[in-house]
Amino acid sequence: MSEHAEASDDPTGAPPSVEAALDDLDRILGEARAMPLSASVMVNRADVVGLLADVRHNLPDELAQARWVVRERDEILEHARIDAEQVLAEARAEREALLAQEAVVRAAHEEAERIVEAAHETARQMRLEAEDYVDAKLANFEVVLHKTLKAVERGRERLRGRLEIDELSDAELAEDDTYGFDSGGVAGGGRV
Repeated sequence: MSEHAEASDDPTGAPPSVEAALDDLDRILGEARAMPLSASVMVNRADVVGLLADVRHNLPDELAQARWVVRERDEILEHARIDAEQVLAEARAEREALLAQEAVVRAAHEEAERIVEAAHETARQMRLEAEDYVDAKLANFEVVLHKTLKAVERGRERLRGRLEIDELSDAELAEDDTYGFDSGGVAGGGRV
């Protein structure tokens, strides 16, 4: 792992090693020494393989974290549902007890309805808070994945651009051979 990967401090909360490894890979490709008479570049294979291994090693951690966030959301929602059902059951039981008393039937009904509404509101608030929490975690994960994808796309575009330049150079050489030019650009391949 590179020094840059260990020193990175990403404000999104993403593990620094993935971002840093991709940044290092991008930097290595950008600073690579060009091969003479070619669009290819020379890079240290061990550096590139090491950075790719870092990315492969850390992406499963990020995916596991996303699964954990979703599982945690489901557990929070289940707890909220159970709590809401319990509050509703208690409210219904209290309402039934209040309704049994003839003198306070009207007051009991209103109080029970208030409790049921409060229980619904409490359950709704708990659900919204749980969804907001999960949404924030998934948004952070989305930012990390988006940055990773952009870095990979930039690397692939650089490689693709160099391959196209190589193909163009080969096509021009073939065209020169077709018209009988030698490497000096003289027709007929001879000296003037």
